[in-house]
Amino acid sequence: MPLVPPRISRRRALRALVAVLAVLGALVWWLRPFGAPELEGDLTFSTGVQKGVYHRYGELLEQELATSMPGVRVRLRTSEGSQQNLQRVAAGEADFTVATADAVSKYRLDGKAGADRLRGLARLYDDYVQLVVPAGSPVQSAKDLRGKRVAVGQDGSGVRLISERMLTAAKLDPVRDITPVPIGIDTMPAELQAGRIDAFFWSGGLPTTAVRELSERFDIRLVQLGDLVEALQASGTPARYYRAAVMPQDAYARARNTSAVATVAVPNLLVTRDDMGAELTEQFTRTVIASRDKIGREVHAAQLVDLRTAIYTDPLELHVGAARYYRSVKP
Repeated sequence: MPLVPPRISRRRALRALVAVLAVLGALVWWLRPFGAPELEGDLTFSTGVQKGVYHRYGELLEQELATSMPGVRVRLRTSEGSQQNLQRVAAGEADFTVATADAVSKYRLDGKAGADRLRGLARLYDDYVQLVVPAGSPVQSAKDLRGKRVAVGQDGSGVRLISERMLTAAKLDPVRDITPVPIGIDTMPAELQAGRIDAFFWSGGLPTTAVRELSERFDIRLVQLGDLVEALQASGTPARYYRAAVMPQDAYARARNTSAVATVAVPNLLVTRDDMGAELTEQFTRTVIASRDKIGREVHAAQLVDLRTAIYTDPLELHVGAARYYRSVKP
């Protein structure tokens, strides 16, 4: 005769369900960072031009923050770049941003409003300075740009800052010796392809999508800038953040370069203000580091965010919340 399983009473089933829910609740609590409060509110992240690395990085980070801090609503705000980003955070018009270390140094040295309130959360990836020309261009170095129409970045961008320093290091006046065109990476490629400019400077992670896409429809070449490193580093305090670097030949596989390209790199910093809450900045920093690999699948430069070096946010003091995060994960 087959065995009949005993009937479970409604009361026993209810008790079992309550026990399961309690265990699940405890597990959710356990998986959350210890002591992490439920944060709520709005914050603004100042990014960059629409097709730049800063903006795409911000879009992907926004998605990660929606999971790690669901009560916080993130607003992305496009910008001209590093210099404008710093002005916004210092003035309270944005809460977080990304900016190059040389732009941060200049902002502080110039004594601009709110400079003393800026704080670092993480050193991110390095930007590589890229001078792009048509493949058949006679330009072989920045010195050959004399008399050319050159896109140098928008007024508030980090590209403008570094392109002017590059031209000066090449013994060219950024205003008189070239025709400067103040546009960003969102329009530079189309202007080069149409022949309305002869070259453009860009500073971004490798590869930058807009440059890669241009190389796939138009023959381009990247010009070496390695011959300017010595003069550039001798030009003043912000320039100490520049280092000699090499762009691999396959950084842009369709570009008409036959070897790696010597250039200059500068680190990017994640920036906030001293009045941002410690809990918020701790969880924000945690999300940035935890999402490195996932974001890096699309923004390849993000894969280079390293926990061992992220703490070095010179010239900015580390925010207390970010410092608390790094202490919590210290081996």
